[in-house]
Amino acid sequence: MNPEPPEETPTTGTPVGRRVFLGTLGLGALGVAAAPVLQRGMESVLGAIAGKDPTGLTGLLPNGGGFRYYSVTSSVPRKNDTNYRLTVDGLVDRPTTYTLPDLRAMPQTRMVKDVQCVTGWRVPGTPFEGVRLSHLLDAAGVKAKAGAIRFTCFDGAYTESLTLTQARRADVLVALRMQDKDLGHDHGGPVRLYVAPMYFYKSAKWLSGITVTEDVKPGYWEERGYDVDAWVGKSNGRDDDPTG
Repeated sequence: MNPEPPEETPTTGTPVGRRVFLGTLGLGALGVAAAPVLQRGMESVLGAIAGKDPTGLTGLLPNGGGFRYYSVTSSVPRKNDTNYRLTVDGLVDRPTTYTLPDLRAMPQTRMVKDVQCVTGWRVPGTPFEGVRLSHLLDAAGVKAKAGAIRFTCFDGAYTESLTLTQARRADVLVALRMQDKDLGHDHGGPVRLYVAPMYFYKSAKWLSGITVTEDVKPGYWEERGYDVDAWVGKSNGRDDDPTG
């Protein structure tokens, strides 16, 4: 088992593309656009470099390993009880900004499900706990013409989206805890999105904004080749078992 790499010293917040990363390992020809259709034969290679997957839990590969830090930028600010804020805005009646204590004071939902990465690795029985996204949407009062949600992150680069129907599922959380402890910075803390039935790139780390919109806009990796609707086993050319 390879040792966990040290966290790099931050430089700037410039977004990093997956093509750049794969190229440094002699895999540049694969490119980010090919990511959804990578052949199974490449998964052992991708698993070995999964510490560079932006979606978190990257070191928990099927053959073992530990957590690893990664983002799509070269630095990510750290947030805590004092300076973390989550905004809910867009097509809502009551735009709201939440602190960490605000979120912790809300009803919490705990679920234990498998996590499936689109590159092939799977982590069985991973506990997540947090506030149901539907609860925050109801509190904000979603307008009738709304049809989608756009998520932004305080790394300044990563984005994601869901349809309003997807966002209202009971297994979609604004997560504050993972594996029965508070979310650490490396795994998208203090708050991340958790979309249990979809590939893990939908579960955006370092969540800072929830904006209600009319239409879905593709997220960071979807602009680079992944499927927008990322149901496990029914997208991205994969046939994995469902996680829920």
